[in-house]
Amino acid sequence: MKELPLDEVYRLIEPGPVVLLSTRSGQGRSNVMTMSWHTMVAVAPPTIACVVSSGDLSFFALRQTKECVIAIPDVGLAEKVVKVGNCSGRDTDKFAKAWLTPLPAERVSAPLVAECFSNLECRVVDTRLVNKYNLFVLEVLKAWIDPGRPKPKTIHHVGNGNFVIDGEVIHFESRMP
Repeated sequence: MKELPLDEVYRLIEPGPVVLLSTRSGQGRSNVMTMSWHTMVAVAPPTIACVVSSGDLSFFALRQTKECVIAIPDVGLAEKVVKVGNCSGRDTDKFAKAWLTPLPAERVSAPLVAECFSNLECRVVDTRLVNKYNLFVLEVLKAWIDPGRPKPKTIHHVGNGNFVIDGEVIHFESRMP
């Protein structure tokens, strides 16, 4: 075994695919950011915890409106996802810059992302860990899936601009859903 620097631990346990988090500020301005620090915390109702840096424009919109959309892109959107992650919404319309299409959601003011294979309309249900860890807990209010893409492959960030694409599926019998 060789010692691993502590600032590289996240690369080993990154919980899920890279997603896009869209928000709309109280002033009506839409924004989208790339996010990979998130995890499920409950199945019913579906509840997700995510970390959003206090330096991000999306942090302030989440605090203000308490709603967002988590849009899940497939590998075909990888370049756009990186483009969104490499600029600031303070001085850039990220939807326009990455050629992404905002669509109206049903339950929240934040937009869906048309190019993503799934969109989850969410509201913030717990902010107790926001001040300490920038961790928001979200309840999914409405979920959308594109039936035309039955087996999309997602991307997973492993640090320093590197991503892993979903691979081969293996199956074992399980009593859990």
